[in-house]
Amino acid sequence: MRRYAPAPTNISFGPGPITPMVKLLVMANVGIFLAGAVLPSLGRFFIDLFGLRPQAVLTGFRFWQPVTYLFLHGGFGHILFNMLVLWMFGVQLERLWGSAFFLRYYFIAGIGAGIATIIAGVLPFSFSQPTYLAVTIGASGAIYGLLMAFAIYYPNTPILMFFLFPVPAKYFVMIIGAITFLSVPRSGGIAHVAHLGGLVVGYLYLKRGGGLGPFQFGRFGVRAEIKYRYLRWKMGRLRKKFNVHPGGRDDWNGTVH
Repeated sequence: MRRYAPAPTNISFGPGPITPMVKLLVMANVGIFLAGAVLPSLGRFFIDLFGLRPQAVLTGFRFWQPVTYLFLHGGFGHILFNMLVLWMFGVQLERLWGSAFFLRYYFIAGIGAGIATIIAGVLPFSFSQPTYLAVTIGASGAIYGLLMAFAIYYPNTPILMFFLFPVPAKYFVMIIGAITFLSVPRSGGIAHVAHLGGLVVGYLYLKRGGGLGPFQFGRFGVRAEIKYRYLRWKMGRLRKKFNVHPGGRDDWNGTVH
């Protein structure tokens, strides 16, 4: 009796293989986290010296903290969520922009979030004093910047809201932005200011400073669009010849979170 091989199936999760800068950032964050987990005293030293405390920056002249706080995390759940989101959204953006611009944008959003935290710490509001004295750690400011960029370039891609139901990326970012803004005065402003700062700085940079908004025709935007169209045409030819599964940003309809 003749046996037939089962039909091939295509199962995919996320954006695909990790890109160079995303891989480098994940390795750096995970490496520092593991070092602190293995040696708790070293972890506390990292947080004290490299975590972002507005008071330490303004009075202790620790000007490196708005950069270094991005590589510190407070627990397994914290780093797991941030690195998962970095992979899910950062890979798509790095493929679109190229590694150099992606890394630049990541740090601009993250440092901008840190500066926003410092500014919030000296404002005459009830949440300012806790923010001024507290230590902020984590890549969340840069991650929120990536979410903003993803919503600009892929506005209709569904994202699981609260891991329950799909929402188009543009509405997802609007919702989390509103939640973050409303949470600032209710929870001392700690961390939420950085999240909000990442969203705002990322938006302003792409729309006005970076020349990469979807309705702008800067040098990087035109090149990225031409590259995308060429790769899509090339994939179409390969698909006809070798039956390759189609790719490209318009063909990715999977839900991400």
